[in-house]
Amino acid sequence: MNTDCILQTNNLCKYFKLKGGKVLKAVDGVSLSVERGKTLGVVGESGCGKSTLGRTIIGVYEPTSGEIMFDGKPVGGRRSLSARRDFASKAQMIFQDPYACLNPRMTVGDIIAEGWDITKKYKKLERREKIVEMLSLVGLNEEHANRFPHEFSGGQRQRIGIARALSMESKLIICDEPISALDVSIQAQVMNLLCDLQQLFGLSYLFIAHDLSMVRYISDHVAVMYLGGIVEYADSEEIYRNPRHPYTKALFSAIPTPNPRIEKIRKAAILKGSVPSPINAPPGCKFSSRCPYVMDICAEEPPEFSQIAPGHFAACHIL
Repeated sequence: MNTDCILQTNNLCKYFKLKGGKVLKAVDGVSLSVERGKTLGVVGESGCGKSTLGRTIIGVYEPTSGEIMFDGKPVGGRRSLSARRDFASKAQMIFQDPYACLNPRMTVGDIIAEGWDITKKYKKLERREKIVEMLSLVGLNEEHANRFPHEFSGGQRQRIGIARALSMESKLIICDEPISALDVSIQAQVMNLLCDLQQLFGLSYLFIAHDLSMVRYISDHVAVMYLGGIVEYADSEEIYRNPRHPYTKALFSAIPTPNPRIEKIRKAAILKGSVPSPINAPPGCKFSSRCPYVMDICAEEPPEFSQIAPGHFAACHIL
């Protein structure tokens, strides 16, 4: 186990059994690591398994197989109640929808203090002081503690969700598309808040998103997912400057550029066909049915996820 990594997954799988005996392989053999105090961005098309990966790691779903290591200790599989509580005290999740992830019947103060109340961590006066402290950290006021979620905007609700995640003094926060449901004008504010909090507390983030520009802004490393698996991984600047996997090249070619002259002549790579169903994935390389460089071996053998340059990994037969 790398001591610089706060989180590692080894061949992590999450399958869902469907009617008729079919199996949906939402997460299929994912191995990744999040360095302590750093951010790993996870990108990919909708339906590639990004959110399921985050929810499996945090414990919303039980993994079908594979291993999850946190701070050098295994936390995957059928976790005991004590193991769940220990992991929950150090790892939290910020969800995509700020309107659905907050209990509408609880005040903001009670939402933030819910974890403390379960563990009976603070007495009444100290509890109030800590609530105010958490609100202040995310740019909200003391008066907000007695209000209910429906009284806030989407951006404010996401700040409440961030305060709730911080309340347990977490070391790792899984951000599941935390800005996708927000207005564009608010997205930058929330991103800057996450960066500031990371610097202040030394937090580690697993940042799941489909906004490639935002992922580049916040991430130290980036993993690209396709159909339940990781196809490329590298340092953020390296992977954006020099994508190697055909899918990564196509994905990143869709990022708009602020220069109108370049944007006018730039051509995004158009992939043929549509994303195959994770219930009936192609044999061999899962990307073979859409890859412009497909070879015979691609439809027969799955490519090995291997190092193609220092710190740069990809799963492709042509590399």
